[in-house]
Amino acid sequence: MYNPDATRATVDDVAQAAGVSIKTVSRVVNREPNVRAATRERVEAAITSLNYRPNASARNLASARSHIIALIYDDPSAYEAPSSGYVLSLQEGALRACRAANRELLIHPCDYRSRKVSEELQTLFAQTRPDGIVLAAPLSNMPKIVNAVKASGIPCVSLSPGRAKVPANAVVTNDQDICAEMTAYLASLGHQRIAFVQGDAKHKAVSNRFLGYLDGLSASGLARNDHYVVQGDSSIASGERGAEQLLSLPQPPTAIFAANDDMAAGVTRAALRRGVRIPDDLSVAGFDDSPLAQLVFPALTSIRQPSAAMAQRATQLLINPDDIDNGGSNVVPASIVLRESTGPIA
Repeated sequence: MYNPDATRATVDDVAQAAGVSIKTVSRVVNREPNVRAATRERVEAAITSLNYRPNASARNLASARSHIIALIYDDPSAYEAPSSGYVLSLQEGALRACRAANRELLIHPCDYRSRKVSEELQTLFAQTRPDGIVLAAPLSNMPKIVNAVKASGIPCVSLSPGRAKVPANAVVTNDQDICAEMTAYLASLGHQRIAFVQGDAKHKAVSNRFLGYLDGLSASGLARNDHYVVQGDSSIASGERGAEQLLSLPQPPTAIFAANDDMAAGVTRAALRRGVRIPDDLSVAGFDDSPLAQLVFPALTSIRQPSAAMAQRATQLLINPDDIDNGGSNVVPASIVLRESTGPIA
């Protein structure tokens, strides 16, 4: 019977062809640092020419590592309007970093509302033994999730944990600064009555968006008016309720900025139901630049959250811990995307 392993190249074959030690071959295969570029190229050429494929089980046993990075994120099916866009962006970025470093990616959605979520994660970590964990928002600021990850002792990099100072083991975007820019942009169109719909209070990073709104008002010479601030919960329905409240004011806003696209879509729905024209009578802006932003009519002006780039950076930090620092390299900037839902005041 034919045995494919009988003719498979071994690590000894690669070492002999490249003129290096077996340990050097192992370091190249595992993408370890401190291998000279010329040596690495020679080993990689030998691997290619011999069609060498490392034995994953032996590799993991020898290094006592799984070579797996786990991406833990909030289950999108728990939401009113489930969107795969955020999750797909996270996976895209994490996969890009894993493939470049010869690692595998394990994806795991979990519902932080479940009473058994801590036990679920403990079981997952015990069974898969990942080398590192990327913890996506909003899980990254949910105490029971964070504590379960800490208890595992596995290195973790959090996405948007919502802290004032960026921790060394976190990757964030510039929520506050970019929301100040969006508010200032609306003011530049002539809007003076700019309202804001706040997101779920449990999502700490989203709270920074409200701070940015206040900064933008101040930078534009506009006073804060608490009548123009309503609390939402990041759902479409809460955006509708917020818009109904705001548009019922004696002096309704001429622009409404929502802390996410779902609520901005709710604002649009409520406004159109009232016969309010967008953007002629009311400008509407959101945050995330999710697929929904282009599906509603008119298409939403939004802030594009760089989810893929953030996940890629977080994964790279787990693979190469020496890159972790407290500097701006862990801040991945967001950007404003202008569409038909905003315009100059009539």
